[in-house]
Amino acid sequence: MESISPESQKMHKFEQLLREAIDERPTNQLAAEEFFSPASKRKRFVIGKNEQSANLAKLVSLAGVIDDYASAGTNWNGIPLFKTADVPKDALIANCSTSISPVDVSKRLDSAGLLEVLGIPELVHASRGRLSTPWFVEDMRSNFSINRGEWIALYDRLADAESKQTLLDVSRYRLSANAAYMQGYKVRMEEQYFEDFLSLNDEVFVDAGGYNGDTTEIFCSRFPDYRRVIFFEPSKLNMAAARLRLERFPRIDFHAEGLSDRSGELYFDPDAGSASAVSERGSVSIHVTTLDESVKTPVSFIKMDLEGWEIKAIEGSAGHIRDARPKLALAVYHSAKDFCEIPALIDSLVSDYEIYLRHYTQGWSETVMYFVPRVLR
Repeated sequence: MESISPESQKMHKFEQLLREAIDERPTNQLAAEEFFSPASKRKRFVIGKNEQSANLAKLVSLAGVIDDYASAGTNWNGIPLFKTADVPKDALIANCSTSISPVDVSKRLDSAGLLEVLGIPELVHASRGRLSTPWFVEDMRSNFSINRGEWIALYDRLADAESKQTLLDVSRYRLSANAAYMQGYKVRMEEQYFEDFLSLNDEVFVDAGGYNGDTTEIFCSRFPDYRRVIFFEPSKLNMAAARLRLERFPRIDFHAEGLSDRSGELYFDPDAGSASAVSERGSVSIHVTTLDESVKTPVSFIKMDLEGWEIKAIEGSAGHIRDARPKLALAVYHSAKDFCEIPALIDSLVSDYEIYLRHYTQGWSETVMYFVPRVLR
């Protein structure tokens, strides 16, 4: 994908809006500063069990973590778990939900009468350098500062207005962690991968990163005229669940291995559920293959959600992509670089795909880039 040189490009509207998100200053600073004040008599709570919450717990004394699904008397990292109904109305609450539903979390707390709900931007600013920005913000800011032209070129390349707006909103959130940019989004992961513009029918579907079979189950139920499903999943636990879940559907080939750019053995973390991934710190060794080696007949639709291993798997699928020009649904949310590097890689194989972008949560996760051959349009 051709990039735009800084010398030839005036300030693009897309870039201008992204820079405004970077430079934006939080407004609710009094409560945020009180959150860090040792003199405050108000109890402090956090919602969202992640690295950001753990870092906050090192800076202030937390009365509890809000978790409406927790069993009585349980804790997280030694901090008691509370249901929303048991939190004092005057509490100061840090909303550290960032990956799935930060907007819905704020609305739920507000409807419970908890009005001092603080977002990540307010907390980072009020901490005066003690609380770092989330990893996805650092990742996005670093990549955008280096690859500004590629981001602008991607925006201009996208095939429809919804894709452009999605890239704008998701990019601004990833640059700021400000959930206001995600107000128009719903958590709708059941719709993921199967957009109408794909015109799916009579497909040979590759589910790469099949997890427990949830995506294939939706595909087979929604498009029962499929010709075949080719299912890849390296986790033994996930594969066993998938076989049980999908036993009523015919014409599924199960491959208990991962996809990469070459055959071999890799370390894998098998215990992270849907986030299980190739990792140098993985506890087990798995066999990986390439789609080109493993599947010799043409495929028509490839979905990949491989927890950051998508580029390697695409490289190992280059023959299929060049020869058959299948429709592609590729996860790009694991790293900022994937937003630009994945379309550049696909363009090097096939130059006439139309590119669409859709997002399926209110946070940084579950952004899918679609590649549709122009002949289908």
